[in-house]
Amino acid sequence: MNELDLKTLGVRGINQHLHGLAKSTNERHWAIKNPMGQHSIAVGLDGPFHVEVHGHVGFYCGGMNKESEIIVHGHAGVGVAENMMSGLVWIKGNASESAGATANGGLLVIDGDASSRCGISMKGVDIVVGGSVGHMSAFMAQRGNLVVCGDAGEALGDSIYEARLYVKGKVANLGSDCIEKEMRAEHLEDLAKLLEAAKRKDRPQDFRRYGSARKLYNFNVDHADAY
Repeated sequence: MNELDLKTLGVRGINQHLHGLAKSTNERHWAIKNPMGQHSIAVGLDGPFHVEVHGHVGFYCGGMNKESEIIVHGHAGVGVAENMMSGLVWIKGNASESAGATANGGLLVIDGDASSRCGISMKGVDIVVGGSVGHMSAFMAQRGNLVVCGDAGEALGDSIYEARLYVKGKVANLGSDCIEKEMRAEHLEDLAKLLEAAKRKDRPQDFRRYGSARKLYNFNVDHADAY
C-alpha cells in the first residue's frame, strides 16, 4: 500500500495527489498517515481507489465520494461522506453530526455512534450505524436506508419522504409524519443484505421499521397540527 503523510503534504497536497490518479492506474491502494483531525480529507474522489486513513479526521471526510472505498481507522467530525454519490465510506469509530448528509448513493458504515442529524436529507445512500444516533436523524430523508443497531434520539425521521429506517433499540420519539410500519419479508431481506455488507451479526427480526405517513406531501388543513 502506498503511503501519503499529511503532516508533510498537507490536506491540499493529499487531495491533489489522489485527484490526479488515473482511473486506469495500478496504484489503487493508499494509506494516509498523520491525519491530525484535519478537515476535508479525501474529498471528491472519482475512481475505484482504496484509501485508508490511520487516525481521526475532521469535517467532511470522504465528501462527494464516487466509486472509492475510504476507511477511517478512528473517529470522524461533522458531515462525513456528505453528498456521497457511490462507493464506500467506513468509519471504525464514532461520527459527529450530519453523517451522510444529502448523500445520493453508496454505503456509509459507522461502527460506533453517530451524533445528531445522521442521514439528514439523504437521497439514496445506505447508512448502517453499529451504535446509536442522535436527535433529528433522517430529517427530511428522501430515499435510501438508515439502519441503527442501537438507539435513536428524539424526532427520528422528522418530515421524512420515502427513506426506510430500521432501528434495533429504543426510539426516543418520532418526528412529524414518521410512523412505525410493518416489517414485511422484502424488508427483512433488504435489511439482511445491509447488515451483511456492514459485517454485522445482528438479526433482522430484532429491528423495527419506520417511514413516512405521507400526510405532509401536500398541504392539507386537516393535518395542520402535524407541520
